[in-house]
Amino acid sequence: MRAAPPPLAGGAPGADALRPLLGAVLDALRTGAEERGGPLPAGGPEAAARRTAGLGAVLPETGTGPDEALRTLVHALAAGAADPADPLCAAHLHTPPLALAAAADLAASALNPSMDSWDQAPAASALEAEVTAALAAEVFPDAPRPDALVTTGGTESNQLALLLARERHTGKDPLRTVVGTNAHHSFRRAAWLLGLPAPVVVPTPRGTLDPAALHTTLTTTPGPLLVAATAGTTDEGLIDPLPEIADVCAAHGADLHADAAYGGPLLFSRTHRRLLDGLDRARTVTVDLHKLGWQPAAAGLLAVRDTNDLAPLAHTADYLNADDDTDAGLPDLLGRSPRTTRRPDVLKAAVTLRALGRTGLGALVDTCMDLAQDLADRVEKTPGLDLRARPALTTVLFRPRGADDAAVAAIRRSLLTGGRAVLGRARADGRLWLKATLLNPHATPGDLDQLITLVEGSAHR
Repeated sequence: MRAAPPPLAGGAPGADALRPLLGAVLDALRTGAEERGGPLPAGGPEAAARRTAGLGAVLPETGTGPDEALRTLVHALAAGAADPADPLCAAHLHTPPLALAAAADLAASALNPSMDSWDQAPAASALEAEVTAALAAEVFPDAPRPDALVTTGGTESNQLALLLARERHTGKDPLRTVVGTNAHHSFRRAAWLLGLPAPVVVPTPRGTLDPAALHTTLTTTPGPLLVAATAGTTDEGLIDPLPEIADVCAAHGADLHADAAYGGPLLFSRTHRRLLDGLDRARTVTVDLHKLGWQPAAAGLLAVRDTNDLAPLAHTADYLNADDDTDAGLPDLLGRSPRTTRRPDVLKAAVTLRALGRTGLGALVDTCMDLAQDLADRVEKTPGLDLRARPALTTVLFRPRGADDAAVAAIRRSLLTGGRAVLGRARADGRLWLKATLLNPHATPGDLDQLITLVEGSAHR
């Protein structure tokens, strides 16, 4: 006689089935973090691989049961994590997610709506329409018909922006993308995937796209043209001069896309949203809420000034969006993404927006912006360290005074393999810098001091 199948997460019984399992998960998360005792495990890649291999067979002949599997593997994952909730884990645009967003993500996983047809996601599709409309209006407050798509992040959003631009310009000449050297790597990959010429690259010696240099480039580059500006560069968190770039694009008849994956959530801050002046003059805008939005990945967005620009994404599969169903009023979801099956990632964002509101999210942004300024102050006051520049967003570049690039790289790796701190690396001014990306609103001045002490101590070894 066959054993009863394991319980499901959904339906009325699902909550009771999940409750004891969640206890095991939460216990394992806590004990794993306590065992790690820092921002990441010590020992480097080999030690991490040994610990994982020591857990036993990935696919045993006879299963170990849900409690043992959850406790063992979640504990191992937590103990071996680079945990962005630790203030000394500050290398990347890798945010510590809000607890309420993670809780909402659990509900999304338990209910498992699939956002490719209305009959799989009635409430989720309606919620997504409401949230994307509200966020599109934040980006384009004066546009009559703005819209937005939920994406997996900046890479997908940027690729979609190039795809939509390509479909707007279907003449004999291919679309040319123009980017600064500060632009995200995804534009090169997107052009390759879409069969477009490699992007034309404008030098950015000061870290941002120079309007005069852009004008010269557009004058000599045959069209049609899409200019990609950046509001929050990956390496330094810099914001291109958006109003001036928009003027140049208008003068040359070029489309403008703004990659605001990092800086976009400044729109929630009354104090700092002025840094994004001119963003609304773009035709398409990338925003990531898994950066300065504190969402579990993935939580990306592509906002468009006019919903009609999304028409090229229209697609029909009779079993998902038959014409007669669409004519009868069932929403057609296939045109909302190039993906078919996709999670209801909008739920965690909706819960966060409702719980915190614009004011609450803006306060989190302001806190992290202030932390970056505080760290810059402390670096400037430390005789043995050099600051690259005052931070524009929440990224701070610094390095030990007198150290060469090899020494800077070695300091970073020493902190990583020792499990003491996670710092990034960035090249600017022809030199290698340590990068602190401050996305943890719970970080304290003491945490910033500890980061500086660790770097100084590693520099003197």
